[in-house]
Amino acid sequence: MENFEPVIVAFCCHYCAYTAADMAGSQRLPYPANVKIIRVPCSGKVDALHIIKAFENGADGVYVAGCLEGDCHFKNGNEKAAQRIIYVKKYLEEIGIEGERLEMVTMSAGMGYRFAQTATEITEKIRKLGPSPIRVAMAQ
Repeated sequence: MENFEPVIVAFCCHYCAYTAADMAGSQRLPYPANVKIIRVPCSGKVDALHIIKAFENGADGVYVAGCLEGDCHFKNGNEKAAQRIIYVKKYLEEIGIEGERLEMVTMSAGMGYRFAQTATEITEKIRKLGPSPIRVAMAQ
């Protein structure tokens, strides 16, 4: 477990979070390479099934990154995503996966530093939790 490197999936909205990730790269801000970014048109388009599939396919942690509150390019997609995250966290708990493995974060396109900081913080949190129960079961 001391050599455990978590696999993190980040669903990033095209307009804000993905652009913030790009800015982090342009500014050469370090963040863990184990964060796999999936660009989505809007955080509101990330369905519960996408999140569950990420865990089924070996993710130890998942986060959905959207626009700042009140600043969604699709009106309220980020609010829908936040509500969906609450629902999926409860579902994960019911099936034996810690809800802390799933997060919703918001940022603007100019927040490259926040993207790098969030990726690092979530990776560290998941590293402390250890491998996902699904990943452990698949390895046995």
